[in-house]
Order: sequence, then structure tokens, then C-alpha cells
Amino acid sequence: MHEITKEFRFEAAHTLQRQIAAEASRRIHGHSYRATVTLRGAPDASGMLMDFGRLGQHLAAIREALDHRFLDEVEGLGPATLENLARFIWTRLAPSCPGLARVAVFRDSEGESCAYSE
Repeated sequence: MHEITKEFRFEAAHTLQRQIAAEASRRIHGHSYRATVTLRGAPDASGMLMDFGRLGQHLAAIREALDHRFLDEVEGLGPATLENLARFIWTRLAPSCPGLARVAVFRDSEGESCAYSE
């Protein structure tokens, strides 16, 4: 088995209802995010699991839906937690990315991340 991984970055704003640091989280604020997408499987006759160019096209569509957006308004996302972002990206990619194995979303400035897989 092989695994390939490609990453993309996006900037976005949101609000969040929470118990800790509640006041700051309720105000509109933004983060820089980094996401990685990993596919797992056997290469096809071309010798590739998936052409990185094709994978990049799929990721560009996801980035377009998230980059410089107010995440509270992104349909299907729910509260803009790392958990929901990882699941959102997975759900959008799964139909076009056979072998999707893992989606991880990072807020590097905070040292935080969340990974999603099925």
C-alpha cells in the first residue's frame, strides 16, 4: 500500500460558543488553517495512486469554499470547530477521491489539530 498527502492553507473568520475563553470566542475572529489530505491504496497502471494535479484541483474547490469566508455562513459546516472542518473537507472529497484515508486540519499558531477518518 502507498499513501500520498497534499496540503492546502486557508484563512477564515468565525464565532464560537464555548465555555472557556467564551467572550473572545463569541466575537468574530480569524485563524490561519492548514489542511492535509491523505489517500491510501495501490497505484494504478500509470504508477500513481492519484495524479497530484487532479488532487490539487479537488483541493482548490474545497479551498474556494473556505478561504476568506465567514465560516458561520458556510452551508453544511456547523460550528466552525477543527472537528467540523475536518469532517466537512472529508465529506466534500470522498466522492471524487477513492482511497481517502485521512483529513487533518491544523491551527499551527496555536499548536492545535484534528484528524478525521472513517
